[in-house]
Amino acid sequence: MKSHITARVRPRAPKQGLELIGEGVYHVSVRSSPEDGRANAEVIELLSKHLGVPRSYFKIVRGAKARVKLVAIDSPDEA
Repeated sequence: MKSHITARVRPRAPKQGLELIGEGVYHVSVRSSPEDGRANAEVIELLSKHLGVPRSYFKIVRGAKARVKLVAIDSPDEA
């Protein structure tokens, strides 16, 4: 079963941070710039550490080039 998270991303932030702002909605501050997918990779890394789920289970399904992203998380049974 897949679950989804909405991530509102702030690239080029002074420091990294992750804050739950609603049910399944996170505000994610990353240091990386959005060029070449660096900010997306950092978003997935932060979510992975916070939730205790391996990075390979995460996939950005919508908003890869936008500040608001829909991130799918595979369950360990499906991955």
